[in-house]
Amino acid sequence: MLKITVQVDGMMCGMCEAHVNDAVRKAFPVKKVTSSHSKGQTVILTENDIDEGALSAAINATGYAVNAVSKEPYEKKGLFHR
Repeated sequence: MLKITVQVDGMMCGMCEAHVNDAVRKAFPVKKVTSSHSKGQTVILTENDIDEGALSAAINATGYAVNAVSKEPYEKKGLFHR
């Protein structure tokens, strides 16, 4: 599993977050996507890597600007995880 954090400029409210989330869901097969206008970022959990150019293009097409993309392995924390 991969965690992709995208710095997104221009989100001002919950509807902005929903627009970015919908754009990502429509363009890529993701497990989970959440956006925060206060943090200015979108976090994506996915099984497969996503091309940064395609991801930026999908978000930029909604009218918001992608500043940076970072990727790191993600391990789900289970109930009994130590």
